[in-house]
Formats: sequence, structure tokens, C-alpha cells
Amino acid sequence: MFPTRLAAGLLSATLACNALAADFTFKFQSSDPSGVKNFEIQQAWVDRVEAMTGGRVEIDLLPVGSVVSHTETLGAMKMGVLDGHISVTGYFSGKDPAFGLIGNTVGAWSSPDQLIDYINHGGGYELMNELYKPYGVKFVGGGGTGVESFVSKKPLDGVEDLKGLKMRAPEGLVQSVFAAAGASPVNLPGSEVYTALSKGVIDAADYTVFSTNHEAGLNEIAPHPVNPGFHSLPLIEIAMDLKEWNKLPEDIQAIMTVSARDFAQDISTQLAMADREAVNEARANPDITIHDWSAEERRKFRTIARDQWQVYAEQSPNAEKVYQSVTEYLESQGLL
Repeated sequence: MFPTRLAAGLLSATLACNALAADFTFKFQSSDPSGVKNFEIQQAWVDRVEAMTGGRVEIDLLPVGSVVSHTETLGAMKMGVLDGHISVTGYFSGKDPAFGLIGNTVGAWSSPDQLIDYINHGGGYELMNELYKPYGVKFVGGGGTGVESFVSKKPLDGVEDLKGLKMRAPEGLVQSVFAAAGASPVNLPGSEVYTALSKGVIDAADYTVFSTNHEAGLNEIAPHPVNPGFHSLPLIEIAMDLKEWNKLPEDIQAIMTVSARDFAQDISTQLAMADREAVNEARANPDITIHDWSAEERRKFRTIARDQWQVYAEQSPNAEKVYQSVTEYLESQGLL
């Protein structure tokens, strides 16, 4: 009798374990390191997806560089090394200038909400999926982290101060715009910004929002931040292998899509709240001077940026599609 009961117990335990096992298990890589707020918010999205699907989907989110570099995740999905990523679209401008243009249309957006509206209701979602289809990647959704701050070891009060400035800028349109403004941009992953600033390799950086910069100690070694930022509002996206996406039932696809929209609002809202707290803290520090560019200087920079949109649009047919899509949307909303 005892062996029979034991066997029955083991069988029940096995069935229970199987019932709890996820139907779909994915490995995603972030473009952010663990420990920063961006990554925490991304992990919260992962946890929500698991809860909303009743445990049918389980996503293992890895920090930047865990499997491949931040610029290689598209290829890693195609090779089956990764199932997805949460990343900045502009990092893939080396594959097509279109990703640089839509990934950070420098000077186009005054707030994350404008970019989110374009993605969800202005044609951006459909265009992103058209651009990614040849790579076997599904654009699930995305939005803007926020209008970025700018960290600098030197006082910056306008476009003239950018001339000759050694600075970090991500791949794509951002580098082109800063170069056109007279700066000397270099390509460095975000994880190397602190070291490069502290060692004098660069004097400034287009990195991310004020609160993340401040928490990382960047404002202490580069005590002349420009805030609000005058430059970048990058598109942060959730994307995954198209074949894996197509295996998902319709209800899970719907959950993933809606949750990606929620993520876009979540990350921009939480970072804006954190930014306000960090700015107050920085203002209380006599060693940090926050520079707020005048409306005239911001217009000068955006004029330079918009000239570069057209230059970028000429670099590939897809970039031309992005240019037409974004400018038509901006014009329709009275934003251009």
C-alpha cells in the first residue's frame, strides 16, 4: 500500500509541477545595466506579463552585454541566441539609417507623450513592423523614456559652446546632429560613460534622463548638466523574434501588445517623477550648476537637427519612409 501511495503522491507532484510550468519561456536582453531605474521598470513589465498571462509566459530579462553587445541584439534574435530585447531603436542605425532617424528624431518631440501618440496612433507601430520584418523581428511596442538631460564637465549655455566638445553620443542621427553643431562625438556604450568622463576621455555625454545620470554620480564628475535637455528623446522598444511571436495564441499577443503600451507610459511617468526629485537634490548641491538653455538656443539646435533629418532621409529608402511618416504626423498635429 505504501509504495502505491508514494507513487500516487509523486505523480500528483509531477502533474502539479507541469501545471505550473510556463507554456512560453523567453530570454530577453536589456540595453540597460541592472541596478538602474530603467532596468527596474523593465523588470516590472516582465513580472506583469507573467501575472497577466497566468504564468503562461515567463521572460528572463538580462542586463546589457550579458549575451551580446547592445548593438547586436537584432542579429542575436535571428540566430536564436535571444528571443527578444528591450532596447533603444537608434542603436541599430548601422543596419539601416532608418533606425537612427525613427529611433531618435532629434528636435522633433517635446515630450514622451508626443512620441507615444505617434507610435500608437500616428503610423509608427506599423512602420516599425515594416522595418523589422526583413530581420525576422516583431516590434511589440515602445515609447520615450523622457526628454534627456545632458551631462558636461564644462559650462554649456548654447550651441556655440558645443564646438570642439568631446562627447559621447549614441549611433545614428544623434551623432550626425552634434557633429553638425560643431561637437566631436564618439560612440560609447552607456555602461562606459562614467569611466570615460572620470578619465577625461570625453567632457560631456548624451546619455539618459536626469535622475539616472544623477543616481549614477555623473553630475558629481560632470557638474554642469543641461536640464531640461535640448536634444534627445529616444525611442525605447520591446521587440522579439517574429517566429516566436507567431507561435503565441491571440490572447497572449494581445496581452503583450497592451502591456507594451502600459510599459511606455510607465517608464516615462516614473522617470519624470524621479527627475523632479533628482533636480531638487542637485540644486541643493553648491558644486552642481544646472544650465537651462534659452528658447533661442534651443531653436538654433533644432534647426541644425531638422536639416540633418533630410540628410539622413537620403541615405536609404527606409529612411525616406521614416522622414515622410514623422514629418506628416508632426504637420498634422501642428508640431513642426
